[in-house]
Amino acid sequence: MVKNIWVGLLRFGFRLLYYELAWTYDLVSWVVSLGEWRQWQKAARPFIQGPMVLELGHGPGHLLVDLQRAGHRVFGVDLSPFMGRQARRRLQKQMLPANLIRAQAQALPLPTAVFNTILATFPTEYIVDSQTLASVHRVLVGNGRLIVVPEGHLTGRSGLHRLIDWLFRITGQRDGAFSVDEAAHWPHPDLWEPFRQRFVAAGFQLHIKSIQLRRSVATVFIAEKTINTPDSTAPLTELNSQT
Repeated sequence: MVKNIWVGLLRFGFRLLYYELAWTYDLVSWVVSLGEWRQWQKAARPFIQGPMVLELGHGPGHLLVDLQRAGHRVFGVDLSPFMGRQARRRLQKQMLPANLIRAQAQALPLPTAVFNTILATFPTEYIVDSQTLASVHRVLVGNGRLIVVPEGHLTGRSGLHRLIDWLFRITGQRDGAFSVDEAAHWPHPDLWEPFRQRFVAAGFQLHIKSIQLRRSVATVFIAEKTINTPDSTAPLTELNSQT
């Protein structure tokens, strides 16, 4: 009973962060990561391939800007209209195209076999939903990749580092079986086995990388499409924002 109440409160808190309190997202993410959040996001970039990139759960739009500046043609999907407005303003301020759509990852309103890479950083459990993986698989080209950053963790052992680690654990974002003293070895490979099984069942081969940064470590999933789908002949037109 108590656990259910706690989970409900956490879900409500996360909903506020992504919706009505989305304007606080950058500040909150900076505080809980001691400024490492953007570095954890950027850990995915070396694994991105091809010109066409789709970001799931684009949030405030920082990666949308980064990827367009790097020469990719980028589209973004997010269910939160609050995040959509933030991302659109950020892109327009940089005079970049805002190819945004409000939609669920489980039912992407996009043509088949269009994107070389689909990217999601710190997604919620929707990312391992069988419908999401099927939808992602459909819109990826034959050798496409789904890149996911599921977590990042600080490697320091100060009292502040321990406090932040504890906060991640009580909010269900970190497995309680590992202590901060084992940060260099966290997460244990066995922790990801259920995720690997879901990706494999959906037609992906999953590789897991631990990216060592100056003050932290980020985990990156590289899921390569293993079942070919014929390329779509339908053109991908400019998306109109629905946010």
